[in-house]
Amino acid sequence: MQLISVWTAATRRLAVGVAFAMLAVVVAGCASPAKEYDPTTNWTVERLYRDAKDEMGASNWPQALKQLQRLESRFPFGVYAQQAQIDIAYVNWKDGNPAEALAAIERFQRLHPSHPNLDYMLYLKGVINFYRDSPFLASLAGQDPSERDPKGARESFDAFKELVTRFPDSKYAPDARQRLTYLVNGIAQNEVHVARFYYERNAHLAAINRAQTVVRDFQGTPAVEESLYIQTLAYDKLGMNDLRDDARRVLTLNFPNSRFVQRGFDERAKPWWQIF
Repeated sequence: MQLISVWTAATRRLAVGVAFAMLAVVVAGCASPAKEYDPTTNWTVERLYRDAKDEMGASNWPQALKQLQRLESRFPFGVYAQQAQIDIAYVNWKDGNPAEALAAIERFQRLHPSHPNLDYMLYLKGVINFYRDSPFLASLAGQDPSERDPKGARESFDAFKELVTRFPDSKYAPDARQRLTYLVNGIAQNEVHVARFYYERNAHLAAINRAQTVVRDFQGTPAVEESLYIQTLAYDKLGMNDLRDDARRVLTLNFPNSRFVQRGFDERAKPWWQIF
């Protein structure tokens, strides 16, 4: 009888020990991990921005972005925060993140619609979209531009257009105007590529619609010449003789030395896109 009592007491002590051990494991598992040491915790806004600029100067974009985000989070008001927002857009672009850069620009425009550096943000927006995949640049690489989305080129155009309209004396305006000329010609040429693409596939009405877009929206660009030629041929295919003659008359009047006119309008001839 005494033996059973001793054994029961020992078992009880063991059970209590196991319970305490399990409780310690649970508590340890629930404990918050130690926070990573941040040496910038007590830095002033000036020091944070100075360090971010140093990282930008060294092209260390990830670290620069981290410092700029710390600055904006800790000091959300004032000129340093505003400058950090501008730099965050630039750093994201340089670090190969155009979507994040454009999002930062949009946010800045919403927060500061009359900021004195808004011309720079519009310029940066135009440049970022300018270098994104665009349909007319794809055509230079042998890619069918009719399969490309011209969104980037058009958004670049819109940003540069707003810049030169709102800030004609900005130091970024001269370059924006040059890029606008290139973009206008490129977008117009893309529309012609699409019109030609439809014409080749006997989608004559779609070809006419695209060609008309060039004549209506991009007057003065070289692409107008071919768009009028496509309209002439497409109207002829559809039996719309009056509209065909009107398009041909406008073409010969505005481009008397047109290579398309010299080629002629005989469909039995070799397709012009295989000649020019």
